[in-house]
Amino acid sequence: MEPLAQLVLGAQRLGITITQAQLRQFHRYQEELLSWNKRVNLTAITCPEEIETLHFLDSLTVAMALPAHPPTGYRVCDVGTGAGFPGVPLKIAFPDIRLTLVEATAKKAAFLEHLAQALGLESIAIHTGRAEDLAHAPDLREAFDLVTARAVAGLPSLLELTLPFCRTSGLAVAPKKGNVAEEVASAARALQELGGRLVELRPIPEDVLPGSRVLVIVEKAWPTPPKYPRRPGMPAKRPL
Repeated sequence: MEPLAQLVLGAQRLGITITQAQLRQFHRYQEELLSWNKRVNLTAITCPEEIETLHFLDSLTVAMALPAHPPTGYRVCDVGTGAGFPGVPLKIAFPDIRLTLVEATAKKAAFLEHLAQALGLESIAIHTGRAEDLAHAPDLREAFDLVTARAVAGLPSLLELTLPFCRTSGLAVAPKKGNVAEEVASAARALQELGGRLVELRPIPEDVLPGSRVLVIVEKAWPTPPKYPRRPGMPAKRPL
C-alpha cells in the first residue's frame, strides 16, 4: 500500500479530497513529528501507520462538524493541542481556515512553531499558556467559530476549557470514544453554567475509524459568564 494511502481513503470517506501538495505536507508532518519526538515527548504513537490513522485521520473526523466549505477566515481554536492534533491536520486539509493553537508546554509550542514554518502554513497562531488563563484574553475570548480539544479531559472539564473561546452560535466539538452517554449526562450542569447546548452526538463511520468514535457537538447558545474558566487546575480538580 502507498504511504498515507489509508489517510487518503479515510479522508475520501469523510468527503475530503487530499491533494498531492497536501499529501506532501502530511508526509513532512510525520517526519518532523518522529524526529522531534526523539528529544521532546510529543506522542507515544511512533508507528507511521498508526500516526496516519490515530493522529491524522482521527483529527480529520472533526471536519464532520465543519461547514461543507468553510469560508475563508473561518476561525478554529484547538485547545491543549499537544503535537498539533486535531488542529494542524484540519489546517492542511482546509488551508483557508484561520487556526489558533493553545498549548501549555513550551517545548511542544516550539515544535508547533517549527512545524508551521516547515509546512508553509499561513494564518496560524500559537499561544503558549494554560487555557484557563488564555480564555480570558480579550482577543481570544468568544472569538472562534469552532473550538475543539482532543483527549484533554472529561466532558464537564473540557467544556469549561473550550466554550469560553467560542463565539455565541459557534460550536465546541469534542472527539470521544466508546459509550459517552454517562459522560454527556454528567455535563448537564456545565452546559447550563457555561452557555452551551448539546446539538448532537455524531458517530464516526466505522469504515473511517473503528472503535465507536463520536463527536460531541455543542452550540454556544449564550455568553459564558466572566468567572469561567476558573483558575488553572480547577476545571479538572472540581468539574462543574
